[in-house]
Amino acid sequence: MKTNRLLNSPLLLPIIFFGVVILVGAVVLHGSEKEAIASLSWTDAIFTATSATCVTGLTVVDTGSYFTTYGQATILCLMQLGGLGILTFASLSVFLWRRRVSITDRIAVGQSLLHDTTFNLGRFLIRLAIWTFSVELAGALVLYFRAPTAFTPFSAVFHAVSAFCNAGFSLFEDSLVKWKGDLIVNLVFMSLIFIGGIGFSVIIEMQSYVTRILRGEARKPGNHLSWYARVVLQTSLTLVLVGAAAIFLSEHIGHNQVLTMKESVLSSLFQSVTCRTAGFNTLDISSMTNVSLVIMLFLMFVGGAPGSCAGGVKVTTLRVLSAVTFSQFRGRSQVVIKKVAVSEDAVKKALVLFLLAASLIFIAIFMLNYTEGGYRSHGEVRGQFLEIVFESVSAFGTVGLSTGLTPKLSTAGRWIIISLMFIGRLGPLIFITVLQRLQKTQYYRLPEEHPMIG
Repeated sequence: MKTNRLLNSPLLLPIIFFGVVILVGAVVLHGSEKEAIASLSWTDAIFTATSATCVTGLTVVDTGSYFTTYGQATILCLMQLGGLGILTFASLSVFLWRRRVSITDRIAVGQSLLHDTTFNLGRFLIRLAIWTFSVELAGALVLYFRAPTAFTPFSAVFHAVSAFCNAGFSLFEDSLVKWKGDLIVNLVFMSLIFIGGIGFSVIIEMQSYVTRILRGEARKPGNHLSWYARVVLQTSLTLVLVGAAAIFLSEHIGHNQVLTMKESVLSSLFQSVTCRTAGFNTLDISSMTNVSLVIMLFLMFVGGAPGSCAGGVKVTTLRVLSAVTFSQFRGRSQVVIKKVAVSEDAVKKALVLFLLAASLIFIAIFMLNYTEGGYRSHGEVRGQFLEIVFESVSAFGTVGLSTGLTPKLSTAGRWIIISLMFIGRLGPLIFITVLQRLQKTQYYRLPEEHPMIG
């Protein structure tokens, strides 16, 4: 009975579909390397397919020089599918072909993409598709006209999709380092990354909000963004600006990077934005200071907003946990954010997600330290611990930034990162929800105790 409940759960669909797409992508990528280049192993093919589908960006081979155009096009398709979400594509196909969707599917899509389960599925998915392709096309056109030689039509589309889907795959060997001083290119990538990381429901709400302003309805009652959208946008912008200032102080005030002031400001802002789980970089990550790497670790762990292309524990989780702390300091019985109380259920989910994410990353760090030289002394692997921590958080947060450790990983280490990317993209809460459907509701309470804490 419990097994049937699990198999019939609509929340199991994204796990199945992601797994199938990854396997199909790996089969296509295997053998898509250019001539006179060593054949791609099945482990590396699955690694690349997982990284593309889970919109991570970690690579074991250089995408631009290793794969043929056919292989690069395959990665492009995997990024697009992963960015929008296999569940979204599946639901959109059902809607367009059958013109009806069950209540169960409506709720499943609502839980995955929106904070509100009461919405019109068909209208939402159509607007989602139009918005996604329009934003990606606009970004590709600007890149092409800015630098048609470097950003050919295919390259422009590839990078625009990679940026909006927060994938981080680049056809340039050094990612975007050569563009660190180009204002237009930086703005295009940062805009695409930010829009793709705030959540589809917030994007649609902002569209309606801007439309009302243009119609002169800004001062009418009720014409404002919802509480949820304001929390997401405020928290996201705060993280970007604070992160950029911290990286600027670490890298450029300390003269670690030899850059002009324009390049310093742009690169600091870009690295802060890309840590939302995009994976592009305009600075060589391996040459950055440890302070900058720690700052980036925090930003990568947090990630973007729920229902977006971004990974991480999400900005709403950070905001809720921060509010819990402040409420305890102030002696409040309720957790309050912007004069609105947060439900007890949301607080519990935030705590569980944080603890589960931290536990998974800790386990991955432990296993990677064992597979990547656990038999050697600390002196022989000095400096590797931070690289492993950075790689693990980057994989779980589906960021794709790396200090250069990825291509050096052992086969066992690569499978650990593959698992982290898969779990990080789907989100631990999906796994928790699937498991909860196997559990029976408890209709009684046990006696409580109050242990000393701290």
